[in-house]
Amino acid sequence: METRSVSERIFFRLLLPVLLAVVWQVLAIYFDKPMVLPRLEAVGKVLAHPNTKILITGSLIENMGISLGRVMCGFFLAAAMAIPLGILMGYYRLAERVLESTVESLRPIPPLAWVPLILSWFGIKSLADWFPELSSSVIFGGVQFSMIIIILIGAFFPILLNTIHGVKGIPVIFIESARTLGSRGFSLLFKVIVPASLPTIMTGLRIGLGIGWMCLVAAEMMPGSNAGMGYLIWYAYELLRTEIIVAGMIVIGLIGFVMDRGFRYVEKKQFAWVSRMK
Repeated sequence: METRSVSERIFFRLLLPVLLAVVWQVLAIYFDKPMVLPRLEAVGKVLAHPNTKILITGSLIENMGISLGRVMCGFFLAAAMAIPLGILMGYYRLAERVLESTVESLRPIPPLAWVPLILSWFGIKSLADWFPELSSSVIFGGVQFSMIIIILIGAFFPILLNTIHGVKGIPVIFIESARTLGSRGFSLLFKVIVPASLPTIMTGLRIGLGIGWMCLVAAEMMPGSNAGMGYLIWYAYELLRTEIIVAGMIVIGLIGFVMDRGFRYVEKKQFAWVSRMK
């Protein structure tokens, strides 16, 4: 019975992707225009050799590593800023009154709308310009500040809003009981507020990382970029190598899927008690 259940889940999860692949291949054969709609075998050749250099941008593996390094820089900066600010706004009413209108005014602005302004501020300077010891690093040597800021903006607001929601959602009895037992200040923060809001913060981190990953691909198409999955796709477009474009899109989707599943796994293993409380 368990085997059948697992088989059914796998079947239904793969059904739509397989159907889409079949439709894609049929249309590619029918139109027979590889520069517009590449066949799956051409895309498969690119994916089957991830260590082979593509065009002049390096291999798929190298570009994946560069993109992951960049997105992690922006993501961790966003988390380091959004979580403390979210706790502050969620716990202190005064902080929320002062900051809420500004946050809600900036939040609807798409991260890519900031690109012209950020380029005018930071140009195309990379981390290596400020930290020469990173110049030899394949991943961090070519990371422009403008890219990091775009990723940071994309990841910041989901983390912030979920942190605020998590802190506000803590039952009052938890905090009052802790205070009755003498918990104050940092003790109350790290023993009650943070642990109780952590499941919601994790949800914000998962959403923020996904949005940051999407912003990264667009950021890598900005001036000054010379590697990464976004740059690879854009350069392949200029050369009309659509099989590389589709292969890059598949890799981007798979990486995003794996990152999301990783967060879901942690949530399921570490915060199973949340569902039991509901």
